[in-house]
Amino acid sequence: MLDVPKNNEKSHADGKILQGVTDGVGIITFNNPEKRNAMSLEMWEGLGNALVELRDNPDVRVVIMVGAGDKAFVSGADISQFEKVRHNAAASEEYSRKSEAQRALLASYPKPIIACIRGFCLGGGMQVAMAADIRIASDNSQFGIPAARLGIAYGYDGLRHLVSLVGPSWARLIMYTGMRIDAAEAVRIGLVERVLPDAELWDATMEIARTISGNAPLAIKAAKITIAQVLKDPDKRDMAAIKQIGTDCMDSEDFREGRRAFMEKRKPKFQGK
Repeated sequence: MLDVPKNNEKSHADGKILQGVTDGVGIITFNNPEKRNAMSLEMWEGLGNALVELRDNPDVRVVIMVGAGDKAFVSGADISQFEKVRHNAAASEEYSRKSEAQRALLASYPKPIIACIRGFCLGGGMQVAMAADIRIASDNSQFGIPAARLGIAYGYDGLRHLVSLVGPSWARLIMYTGMRIDAAEAVRIGLVERVLPDAELWDATMEIARTISGNAPLAIKAAKITIAQVLKDPDKRDMAAIKQIGTDCMDSEDFREGRRAFMEKRKPKFQGK
């Protein structure tokens, strides 16, 4: 199992979402291993609570999402809930409405999010992982969206992320067939950024998180905002937001600190202001 140390651990959704902080890195754990971390509606709500608390914690500069156990990141939506909450179009619409706030929060999160993936990452789990900024996977990971096998229309946001990562042709192949993709194929087509041996996954993910945490928060925010705008249609882009964050960076104490540290040949100490 992944050794995931967390300080000040807090739980949501009856313990199925865990939230903690270690070395300035926020850690959210999907803790439903007996169901391979399948996401229930309550877990979506718990994820939102954890994201808000870590967003508002000034000591946290980056967040990692990880699955408990050694079988899955998130194996998909909790199908056992479907008969009750997603049995027809009206019920499914209500389900989507209830999880919409959490999905929107994940999509517009101001801090970098890393998905640390081992084992199964399927369906709704892919939606969660693709909304992260970076995906680091173990060599035993498996990916797929079995919506066609369940008679489900995968949502716009999920498909927008999928197309932006792998392109329309691979998105069609994945969606039309419901096929499983192994880690080697996933990194080849751009679904994940890096694949590592299982034993090295957590330490490597934490190393990336610590590197991000040590860089200038405003500069990272500028990159995150700008990349998000690049992915939008030209007429939907907020160029004023890009200009504003650029100005904020150039006027920041962190920019002055970065220059001083460079000249003094020392590591900078950024404050995010």
